[in-house]
Amino acid sequence: MELTLGTGDNKIGLISLGCPKALVDSERILTRLKSEGYSISSSYEEADAVIVNTCGFLDTAKAESLSSIEEAMSKNGKVIVTGCLGKEKDLIRKHSPNVLAITGPHQYEKVIEEVHKVLPPSKNPFVSLVPDTGIKLTPRHYAYLKISEGCNHKCKFCIIPDLRGPLVSRKRSQIIREAEKLADAGVRELMIISQDTSAYGFDQLKENNGKEDFGDILDLTTELGDLNIWIRLHYVYPYPSVEKIIPLMASGKILPYLDIPFQHSHPEILKKMARPANHTNTSEKITSWRKICPELTIRSSFIVGFPGETEEHFQNLLNWVEEMQIDRIGCFKYENVRGSKSFNMPDQVPEAIKNDRFDRFMEKAQEISFKRLQKKIGSTLDVIVDQVDKEGATCRTKADAPEIDGNLFIDSNFQGLKPGEFCKVIVDEASEYDLWGTLT
Repeated sequence: MELTLGTGDNKIGLISLGCPKALVDSERILTRLKSEGYSISSSYEEADAVIVNTCGFLDTAKAESLSSIEEAMSKNGKVIVTGCLGKEKDLIRKHSPNVLAITGPHQYEKVIEEVHKVLPPSKNPFVSLVPDTGIKLTPRHYAYLKISEGCNHKCKFCIIPDLRGPLVSRKRSQIIREAEKLADAGVRELMIISQDTSAYGFDQLKENNGKEDFGDILDLTTELGDLNIWIRLHYVYPYPSVEKIIPLMASGKILPYLDIPFQHSHPEILKKMARPANHTNTSEKITSWRKICPELTIRSSFIVGFPGETEEHFQNLLNWVEEMQIDRIGCFKYENVRGSKSFNMPDQVPEAIKNDRFDRFMEKAQEISFKRLQKKIGSTLDVIVDQVDKEGATCRTKADAPEIDGNLFIDSNFQGLKPGEFCKVIVDEASEYDLWGTLT
């Protein structure tokens, strides 16, 4: 991603790894630096120092973060490390002993302090101008909006609570102000993100003014729905409160889309994982939600090969995703992450079996997606334009989040379209994940 911001004397490079929540952290860091007169460099060579915002969720993510740190050190030499892997300072120092500083996740002030030590901020007030929306690393027409930090769950495969701490909700007034600024600046779609979006406001219920200043996820989404832009919910746990949101989707206030990390279907595996859900209740909830909002799209992620998972458990998962017709499906092979509560669990599944189950699961996911998309041929859908080039326009439907879901392509009469524009399209063709259509 090319960054060419500012005219300050000190130039900072930034590498942002991991999930959208980490991307928001990177945006906040860049916004603060830009407000202090720093320029953002698009290359190692031009940068006076480099910040690497790391991911430490899985061992593969740790390896990528360590590799990025080493690359930055070899090509620049002045590196400040932040993000989730920052919790493991010894590991980072072992691989890159000469990094300038290491901070943990969402430690924005500490990152800025470390930058100041290396590169004192400019005193020129004329280079400190920043848009009201801050610096965004996404295209102009969509943005991620983080509503809370941390998580109160104790899922045995996950170390996020150890990395990011317990749930801390932002004030609703702050969230709404940020959302309004983004909408005024041309953002047409907001992705609402957190570690546990459904739990928004739970941590404030014991406070005297908690309900007034925070409310719950229904209060928040109701207010966001008044912005007249697309509002998309990610990382939603199937709490009872979610059913109250479904009518907002049915009425068009927010997008009929839920990103719910189910992780598995079998009650025994869910119990082993210590997940806050069970098979029966989830099935009933999905059926109920779709009765209220037939257009509802459900995206989910699953884990195969969790310790103790048998072929019977896995077959239950295959049958369940087909029965529930989960629209968009992602899958992870279980990684035995050091520090997780599942690290020393018995009955670890061999890698060969994990690989086999992953392949079979994704084959099933592809089959479900293909059949569901075929049903959309001939229908007229609202889409948002993401990109236009000489070949055509790349768009998304209400059922598709950027970068993780499918696209809708228009390859004729597209020349007048612009990114961020809404239009209606008749679907002509469908593949396993994508659609093709014609402007109405």
